[in-house]
Amino acid sequence: MKAKNVLLTSALLVSVATFAQKDQLKAAEKAIKKGNMTEVPALLSQVESVLGNASDAEKAQYYYLRETVYMDAVEKNVDTDKNLLLAAKAAKEVIAIEKASGKQQYTAEVTKVISKVKDKLLNSAIADSKTEKYAEGAEKLTEVYHLDKKDTLNLYYASSFRLNAKDFDGALADLQELRKIRFTGKSKTYVATSLVSNKEEGFPTKEDRDRMVKLKTHTNPRVEVVASKEGEIVKNIALILVQQKKIEEAKKVIVEARTLNPEDTSLAMTEANLYLETKDFDSYKKLVTEILAKKPNDADLLFNLGVVSATAKNKADAEMYYKKAIEVDPNYMNAYINLVGVKLEAETPINAEMNKLGTSDKDNKRYEVLKAEKKKLYQSVIPYLTKSLEIEKDNKDVANTLISVYGALEMSAEKKALKEKMGL
Repeated sequence: MKAKNVLLTSALLVSVATFAQKDQLKAAEKAIKKGNMTEVPALLSQVESVLGNASDAEKAQYYYLRETVYMDAVEKNVDTDKNLLLAAKAAKEVIAIEKASGKQQYTAEVTKVISKVKDKLLNSAIADSKTEKYAEGAEKLTEVYHLDKKDTLNLYYASSFRLNAKDFDGALADLQELRKIRFTGKSKTYVATSLVSNKEEGFPTKEDRDRMVKLKTHTNPRVEVVASKEGEIVKNIALILVQQKKIEEAKKVIVEARTLNPEDTSLAMTEANLYLETKDFDSYKKLVTEILAKKPNDADLLFNLGVVSATAKNKADAEMYYKKAIEVDPNYMNAYINLVGVKLEAETPINAEMNKLGTSDKDNKRYEVLKAEKKKLYQSVIPYLTKSLEIEKDNKDVANTLISVYGALEMSAEKKALKEKMGL
């Protein structure tokens, strides 16, 4: 008998809660109609705790009212970005609930709101990019994509924002989703010049544009083609995998990327770097030979090959490529600086050996040999540092390095003159 009373009491509690949430939803809706928005959040908070027991219609009503509150805050410029995202999520809940239930009381109205939210989020994301708030902009663009998955370009832009924000995990997820949905970004726009505004206008179809040309309201018809972004997407996936040290996975993706972009030497460079990291020197040299055969006089390519070689601790090749870059472009500042850097790395082992030597005759002789090597090393970088200062006369970093070299070589007059000239 007592057990029945417990069950009866529980049922009564659920019933009371259900009536209460209906009353609170009605009260919230009335408050909104009267413009008493400050009352609504508290009423909806009371409903939230028992929402699990609500009917689909009540849940849809709850999220609809939530979306209304958030949009009211947006219109009043209160935490605009935060409330836009919350409004978007609430609106999606309404549509999902009513789609599942088959009863659409709020869907039409919420769809209009979604269109407004999309525009505001896009404008806000553009504003974020101008102030380099890429992480915030990416979140908004992703939300726009989820609001309308037909507009896949927004997910592409979100991935770009995340790359700029150095959110490589997030960017990779976006890029892989783009591959999954077979996004290419390739498109055609049918364009003609308006005789009224004298500006070019786009048309969704060729027929629409040609109709306006026949009516003589427009002239100069043409097709504007946006190239496929597929190669760029695969390339970025590969570069992120490289950054994450997922070498074998990256290799597979790079092969695909190079198939899509056979002329992209930066991809070939990335692949070459992977071969170096895995100590596959034969594949590295073969690929580098192919790259140079296509662009033997590309200073940037030669410089990048120098960087890749230096990263792989292959100093001889690094020096060779930096010197070739300078031959192609005698004013290639970074090639001079990197060449000096590679050369001066040889100073470290010399100093280490000199510091270990004792005072015996044998050690003293070895010390003199190392001292001569060190002097020769310093002398070898002077022409490159001097040329660098000719290219960038105010470069104090280069000047300080040259001053140190002059000091080590006991070239006091040159050191003093350069310090006075640079104001150091």
